[in-house]
Amino acid sequence: MNVLHIDSGILGDHSVSRRLTAAVVAQIKAEQPAAVVTYRDLVASPLPHLSGAHLMAANARPEEIDAQIASDVEDSKTVLEEFLAADTVVLGAPMYNFSLPSQLKAWIDRIAVAGKTFRYTAEGPEGLANGKKVVIVSTRGGHYSAGPAAVMDHQESYLKAVLGFIGITDVEIVRAEGLNLSADSKIEAISEAERIISDRGGLKIAS
Repeated sequence: MNVLHIDSGILGDHSVSRRLTAAVVAQIKAEQPAAVVTYRDLVASPLPHLSGAHLMAANARPEEIDAQIASDVEDSKTVLEEFLAADTVVLGAPMYNFSLPSQLKAWIDRIAVAGKTFRYTAEGPEGLANGKKVVIVSTRGGHYSAGPAAVMDHQESYLKAVLGFIGITDVEIVRAEGLNLSADSKIEAISEAERIISDRGGLKIAS
């Protein structure tokens, strides 16, 4: 099994999402020692945001593309190949200002590619990346899974929508929220998430 491990939290060693994605991957390796893990840190090695020059490069001759754009295009190919090769994706996704880290959005823009992970048909769009499992590690300072603030969740809702668009419906969320409410709330949220991860009945990883 190929596992793609993605981190996008900007807080380094203080990042709860990084702590929890590492725990998920460790649990996968404990259950399936032969699993091959590819790791991508979107903060240490950020992808540039998409530009018009990048999009136009797809139809340009090599001599018409400058070195920077050519390098960016190659990086995009590598990112897409990593994603396509993965059976399971462990996706660290903290909520920043009710949405995703911009680094993670840049990665999504490199894997949502017409003709590769989705296509348009006469019946509408069709996802081509089916058969994968995605474990979203979602971390939040407040509570957004229920209650009045749920309407401000443009993090988990967006991820489920874009993954569904490219054909991935086997999506599991490991959530730690209320992290900024108090020290006790943070400890409780992390402990509960780690319990779910370590409980083989709580986190279902396909072989």
